[in-house]
Amino acid sequence: MDALTQKIRERFIELFNSEPQLVRSPGRINLIGEHTDYNDGFVMPAAINKEIVFAIGPSDSSDSKIYALDFDQHISVDLQNISKVNKPGWANYLLGVLFQIHQHGHTVKPFNCVFGGNIPTGSGLSSSAALECGFGFALNELFNFNIPRLTLVTMAQWAEHNYVGVKCGIMDQYASVMGKEDNVILLDCRSLKHRYAPIDLSEHIIILCDTKVKHALVDSEYNTRRAECEEGVRILKKHYPEIQSLRDVPLEAVEKHRNELKGKVFDRCFYVVSEIQRVQAATRDLEAGNLTAFGKKMYETHKGLSELYQVSCKELDFLVDEAKKTGKVLGARMMGGGFGGCTINILLEDDADEVIETLTKAYKEKFNIDMPAYRVKIKDGTSVLSTASVSK
Repeated sequence: MDALTQKIRERFIELFNSEPQLVRSPGRINLIGEHTDYNDGFVMPAAINKEIVFAIGPSDSSDSKIYALDFDQHISVDLQNISKVNKPGWANYLLGVLFQIHQHGHTVKPFNCVFGGNIPTGSGLSSSAALECGFGFALNELFNFNIPRLTLVTMAQWAEHNYVGVKCGIMDQYASVMGKEDNVILLDCRSLKHRYAPIDLSEHIIILCDTKVKHALVDSEYNTRRAECEEGVRILKKHYPEIQSLRDVPLEAVEKHRNELKGKVFDRCFYVVSEIQRVQAATRDLEAGNLTAFGKKMYETHKGLSELYQVSCKELDFLVDEAKKTGKVLGARMMGGGFGGCTINILLEDDADEVIETLTKAYKEKFNIDMPAYRVKIKDGTSVLSTASVSK
């Protein structure tokens, strides 16, 4: 049992005097395909070895308590009246999932839960999806609801839309639940069907460079981008009634109707349609074992995210530029919603120490911020760590 899991387990026993069931739910990376998921496009995420661990068990009283170890905060939940709260901020991610389970006809009995994790907050590794999915999975295991994994994914997304207020796509939750060790997920966000593709990183490594900034724009601008894409579809639908989303739009159609796509709508649509095509081409690179060609597409994605979709920031742009300058990074780009968080980099493992040192030094000189670098491995999705005997 690793140190994080042991810490969560011991805190549960200390608070509730019983042995919990343990569940882990990972953060995710996305190798390519950013802001395509809510446009019915394709993405290529993977679950990683940064995670949230849940200890859960039945309550011996009528109360249900949830304790957030990292914040040293707790809430009591009224299972007869599950509703949003103003604070603490983390609670609504869980309450939304709980509400969905109730709405699906499952009876949740009183329970206790302790959770904590090692996913760096604000890093773009989807700690929110790990929180939602892990909690839903833990309740499912504890009470034997037999909720399918895909339903847990959509419940978690619903919670983020309706209880948190971020109109996220499906990718983060899907990757957290469906991840497979040493494989990427090739996900069609329209059909919600996926296949796995092995990624050979035997000589290479994935490194995340954390800007340590999280500009306040992220949630509001995310919703704005989604609305701009929907506006593009509304305009293009006049000419192509069959289209349902940007997934259906050829790049030539975006260019042809450029004058009608006012303001920033053209740029947003051009980026998304290009990126959907790029993911499919990048999949072929990966299947051919051509990480060099794959890396070039990562740089192209960043350029589009920065200049057309405008969800980057000076710190992210700087780290991608510096990574490219080293000549040792096959591909680098911003990852996640944007306006901060991490860049994702693929490079030879033998070059990792030198590149991290170079980027850390340059970033410190430019912004006076110490840049953490995370070496991540691709791991399985949400899963049981322990099946301690509990009354179900």
